[in-house]
Amino acid sequence: MGSKSNGLNAAKKLAQRQRKSKWCNKWFVRRELDLKKKADPLEGASQAKGIVLEKIQLEAKQPNSGMRKCVRVQLIKNGRQVTAFLPRDGAQKMVDEHDEVLIESIGGVMGRAKGDIPGVRWQVIKVNDQSLNALLSGRIEKARK
Repeated sequence: MGSKSNGLNAAKKLAQRQRKSKWCNKWFVRRELDLKKKADPLEGASQAKGIVLEKIQLEAKQPNSGMRKCVRVQLIKNGRQVTAFLPRDGAQKMVDEHDEVLIESIGGVMGRAKGDIPGVRWQVIKVNDQSLNALLSGRIEKARK
């Protein structure tokens, strides 16, 4: 294919060329075909509720060597299972199996995992409708179920 059309009657040809070229841009394609919503366990929502299935520890990626505290969560809206990170010290003690938790994106690069935790894209922000931060700082006590 040669150079771009030019001249008085070239607008239609240029518009067609632009429409066709857009599909080479991966961001345009993702947006146009709604790929984020289709692949995303939260289905485009910023937060979602789920039930804790188990508490797990994941090994951090090289060069770090800590054990990162995480939970396996089954989402209420669609039954999908995701792994969510428990932020801050002592958070693991505040969360038990069968608790209802609210998770949100950890905010890594392009919806991918963040930092040294392999494959974890979500973090816990609430436990049984109580803020995890407030529980950890001692402002409130954990509710009895």
